[in-house]
Amino acid sequence: MRTRRHFLRLAFGGSIAGMGLLGPLSTARQWTWAAARKVLPKGTKRDSLIQEDPATLETTNLEITPLENFGTMGPTNEVVDPGTWRLQVLGQVKKPLSLTLPQLIAFPSVERDVLLICPGFFANYGRWKGVSMRSLLQQADPEPTATQVLIEARGGKTIHYPLEDLLSDKAFLAYQVNGQSLPRKHGFPLRVVAEGYYGSDWVKYVEKVTVERA
Repeated sequence: MRTRRHFLRLAFGGSIAGMGLLGPLSTARQWTWAAARKVLPKGTKRDSLIQEDPATLETTNLEITPLENFGTMGPTNEVVDPGTWRLQVLGQVKKPLSLTLPQLIAFPSVERDVLLICPGFFANYGRWKGVSMRSLLQQADPEPTATQVLIEARGGKTIHYPLEDLLSDKAFLAYQVNGQSLPRKHGFPLRVVAEGYYGSDWVKYVEKVTVERA
């Protein structure tokens, strides 16, 4: 994780201060991060990427992978009732949240083409749309001491992310892929999309977000 987070911190200045307002130093760091990445030419085969680190790749020339060709790992058959499902946002926040799927969809959205690599198995390049974690966390209002976020999935899987990565919207919670509602095998109703992270960190079937101090 250190390499991926190192690149992400260069991209965003190593600070969540300003919530996206970049000074000259941060801009220079962004340029350095972008210049360090390997530009993938048009026509790059997805199979050639399965041993790559996604944080080191410039992917804008890739073609979107058709959804029927997506690979998947981990649980694929969790059944979630969207009528009773809620996303809980808890922990070191001043305003805990409990949100239905329609309420989440009403939040400002993020739509981005992001490469998902499960090393040695597959690479998917999808057009993901979901809720901005920056907007979600702003409404929950994290305590000043908060530094990380624990995202929990149905079935018990948990992953920690630096708070700054979520406030940058490099990582967000997706409810659509390639213009379609997220299929069950890909984590319906909500999964993490995390640019620069391997697929093992793209948690599916998300139910709870807990803001913490490391």
